[in-house]
Amino acid sequence: MDNDIVYEALHQMNPYKRYGKVTRVVGLMIESRGPETSIGNVCILHIGKHDKKTIMAEVVGFREEFVLLMPFTNVTFISPGSLVEDTGKPLHVKAGFELVGSVLDGIGQPLNGLELPKGLLSYPTDNPPPNPLHRQRIHEPIEIGVRAIDGLLTVGLGQRLGIFAGSGVGKSTLLGMIARNSSADINVIALIGERGREVLEFIEKDLGDEGLKRSIIIAATSDQPALMRIKGALTATAIAEYFRDQGKNVMLMMDSVTRVAMAQREIGLAIGEPPTTKGYTPSVFSFLPKMLERSGTNEKGTITAFYTVLVDGDDFNEPIADTVRGILDGHFVLDRDLAHKGQFPAINILESISRVMNNIVTPEHLRSAQQFRELLSTYLEAEDLINIGAYKSGTSEKIDEAVAAYEEMIQFLKQNIDENTRFEQALEILMTQFYKGE
Repeated sequence: MDNDIVYEALHQMNPYKRYGKVTRVVGLMIESRGPETSIGNVCILHIGKHDKKTIMAEVVGFREEFVLLMPFTNVTFISPGSLVEDTGKPLHVKAGFELVGSVLDGIGQPLNGLELPKGLLSYPTDNPPPNPLHRQRIHEPIEIGVRAIDGLLTVGLGQRLGIFAGSGVGKSTLLGMIARNSSADINVIALIGERGREVLEFIEKDLGDEGLKRSIIIAATSDQPALMRIKGALTATAIAEYFRDQGKNVMLMMDSVTRVAMAQREIGLAIGEPPTTKGYTPSVFSFLPKMLERSGTNEKGTITAFYTVLVDGDDFNEPIADTVRGILDGHFVLDRDLAHKGQFPAINILESISRVMNNIVTPEHLRSAQQFRELLSTYLEAEDLINIGAYKSGTSEKIDEAVAAYEEMIQFLKQNIDENTRFEQALEILMTQFYKGE
């Protein structure tokens, strides 16, 4: 029997290596004649005549008999005739519990230059989303540790949400609070297209030692090639999937999905796709659902995901924001005006929504959150009249009630960066101060 297994394995082996030759490099794209390969496969380019360097590239398309390749690193030292070797498989990364506390690059290699720990398993980066019939329903909340979210925008275990904001409104700070305070088993954090300075700043300032102890960071900075930024997002998703398949409740955070879309646009334009809305290519709008649908629940575990969306000029209806909002299970809007007033996290409660909250909280919790929103909405509608002294107390019972509760509402919404409020504490404050019964 053992001989049969060995014979079968030998029979399936392909002893041949397939090579091609570089014919042209145009911008981001490398053209080669051969090798025989498939879209998505990783190829190795042999460059340099004396030191025999190699770089990795991925097959992204074909033009007549030529293979179109996108490199993972800069294309320095490539010359006409450089050998292109097909590996015969797409990119795989190493995953395992030994990675916790590590900072990796876009293809899963340590950023500190050290070797990966032993005992890791190989895992593909490009996986299909779970079968819809195999997804568990979202039926219980996950503790986020931020009062405004736990109380008013309760997140379910395995829910996917977007954090929509312009630049400098506190996205990274909010992600750091969630990573430190949530009840998830492990955090996988993807920093895509960030400035190089911000990576260490996020790790040391926003995340801290406490957050890093149960997190894996994947960083692909803005200076890296477009393919490396996309692979950073896919590597983070794949590592989160690995832990989900181990039965864990994973917290996946990606900052930002907008820069992933921009990287996909670069690749699309380089291979000749026509630009459509705001210059984004059709492949962007097919890529985003495939990536975002991979998180969530399956029959083994959960991935609760937060994707930040950088809205240009605070335009919340631009194409990427609109597409992502339509795919995810809710969105949080960070308001620049609230940030200017010193309210952090600057979540605009009235513009934000959690689409599964109604199914995972008690009727009393839901009613108290609705009453909070009603009070806040009433106050904001009358705010101009109140500020200029045109409103007289006693004119409207609802407005009087909103004015009396306004300071307590703002105190509930504000939370210091290093403050951790448990889910039960947030609910107790909400019910005590704002629940008025039916």
